[in-house]
Amino acid sequence: MSDLLGVPVDAAYHIVSGLTGALTPVLGGLAATAAIIVFTMAVRLLLMPLSLRALRGQAAQARLAPQLAALRQRYARQPEKLQREMTALYQREGTSMFAGFGPLLLQWPFWSVMYLLFRSAQVGGQPNALLSRHLLGVPLGLHWLSGAGPLSASGAVFAGLFVVLAGLCWLSARLARQLAPSPATAPAGTGAGLGALLRLLPYLTVAIAAFAPLAAGIYLVTSLAWSLAERRFFGPSAVAATDAGRRKPPRGQENLRVQAGRKTQKA
Repeated sequence: MSDLLGVPVDAAYHIVSGLTGALTPVLGGLAATAAIIVFTMAVRLLLMPLSLRALRGQAAQARLAPQLAALRQRYARQPEKLQREMTALYQREGTSMFAGFGPLLLQWPFWSVMYLLFRSAQVGGQPNALLSRHLLGVPLGLHWLSGAGPLSASGAVFAGLFVVLAGLCWLSARLARQLAPSPATAPAGTGAGLGALLRLLPYLTVAIAAFAPLAAGIYLVTSLAWSLAERRFFGPSAVAATDAGRRKPPRGQENLRVQAGRKTQKA
């Protein structure tokens, strides 16, 4: 392992090991699994400001969809003009077309550290004690393809993990479809392709978990559950409502309200 990767893996090892030792008197053999969950939640809490910003960007995307569709129709034969107008619109709204990708990209280094942690026989020149930890008898460093088979006890544990992960992916895909542009506002020729991508993309997580150690799969389940909780309590609809309340009405409308108020007082 290179020094660049060794430093964060060593740090994660000490954190997860410390949490495991603290939780062992209470949870026994499940302490390491709980430590991974706590570690994942700490990572997501650290990234939460960026996640909320991404949700705000998604709300802005949904709100701007009709305006973007009108711009595409108006400047269909002027791609450079279209790009300038779209950029100006995003700037006025304080967002961009890539607003929702930041937190997703930033999570992968942490997941990679968890992956490497449970694939390394030694950490910091010492034996990796976490590899001796189990979940229901399955080593946390074991991955599905290296187990005894789908009909074994370890296969049943992985099957349960995949079922939970697939269920979370289904909920994530459902939310993504709700946030996708409607056929009336989507760019011409992209509606079907975008819908198929939104349906399939979350399920790639299940395929990744099949090639990862059990510990990394637990990380994915916890992280995805956290994402769904964020959408539930801080979702684009709630953010959009908050933004609408904060956003001032256009100057013309504001003047009309003032004039109406004056007339009411005179009456």
